[in-house]
Amino acid sequence: MTAVDIGISPLTDTEHRAQLRRALIASTVGTTIEWYDFLLYGQVTGLVFGKLFFPQSDPLVGVLQAFAVFFIGFVGRPIGAAIFGHWGDRIGRKATLIATLLVTGFATVAVGLVPTYESIGIWGAVLLTVIRLIQGIGVGGEWGGSVLLAMEWARSTKNRGFLAAWPQFGGPAGLFLANLAVLFFSWFSGDQFLVWGWRIPFLLSIVMVGIGLWIRLFIFTYATTVLGAQRDFVLMAVLVQAFLGFCWIPVAGHLSDRIGRKRMYMIGSIFSGIFGFIYFALLDTRVPALIFIAIALSLLPVTTCYGPQAAMIAESFTPRLRYSGTSLGYQLASIIAGGPSPFIATALFATFASSFPIALYILGCGVLGIIAAALLTDYTSKDISQEYEGV
Repeated sequence: MTAVDIGISPLTDTEHRAQLRRALIASTVGTTIEWYDFLLYGQVTGLVFGKLFFPQSDPLVGVLQAFAVFFIGFVGRPIGAAIFGHWGDRIGRKATLIATLLVTGFATVAVGLVPTYESIGIWGAVLLTVIRLIQGIGVGGEWGGSVLLAMEWARSTKNRGFLAAWPQFGGPAGLFLANLAVLFFSWFSGDQFLVWGWRIPFLLSIVMVGIGLWIRLFIFTYATTVLGAQRDFVLMAVLVQAFLGFCWIPVAGHLSDRIGRKRMYMIGSIFSGIFGFIYFALLDTRVPALIFIAIALSLLPVTTCYGPQAAMIAESFTPRLRYSGTSLGYQLASIIAGGPSPFIATALFATFASSFPIALYILGCGVLGIIAAALLTDYTSKDISQEYEGV
């Protein structure tokens, strides 16, 4: 139950602070587990799935086919947002979030059990597609509820951006844990990684579910296939990337409380658009230190947007529609943005044999982000507990 659920909170300040801490921990741990589940698939796609489930294709075509299955998860996200958003507004945040955690967790475990092409032919890819859709549905319903669980406990308008940024912390934290798991079992299994080592991080999700009852996915294909970087070297760089990202998210959320959500989001969009050219310029030097720096810093532009994004979207909806509106508003974008981005990036490189078109694509996304933010009303420091005028 949140402060919105009970209207004017009867709790004392001490009780309220305790409940707020519990809400922040619950929402952050939940999003971390869910994003571990969802992003783990993306980490393994460029390293494993093309080889094991599409072995008869050219290596680059196999990666494209694997990313097509990866995209299906993003198709499922707005479906999950509609289903669980509706129930979250009707039966409450807590029960809905438990359901999304279970759906995503068990789907992730199922990925680790799917037989490869060698065992059952194309049916392995079919099973992956169905499971990935289910996984996307679970994640689609989780994000909005976690953001609201944290934000709606705020008693004032002064720190909503900071509070809503904590569930966003789960994105890079999940990415960090996914990379850590893949890195460890890559080292532990050695030459057997493609045989059984890749399955263990997926199976470990059952442990995380028990505990918990876009991110930059093109880079593995580009760095290991095009630049010739070692798999574990790239995984280590992404661990640092994730660490810097989750350190910056609450800072970006806090800054949005000071300068406004729209302004902070637009700064992040400009940063992202420009950084794409710097990023690939550093990668294409093929100098290991510069490649490491490029990967390590590459999440900062995104998290500059990601920090204030949760509050900015949630504040745009009235209480009676906030769960469904926030979930759908966020997840519908995944179909045209996060989902196809690794596929588009891989296709651009295959067509032009250059990273420059990919940097232009990132710039275009940044421009769209600026336009979208400019069209929104900024509710920073405004009362959002009542129905908005005209609604």
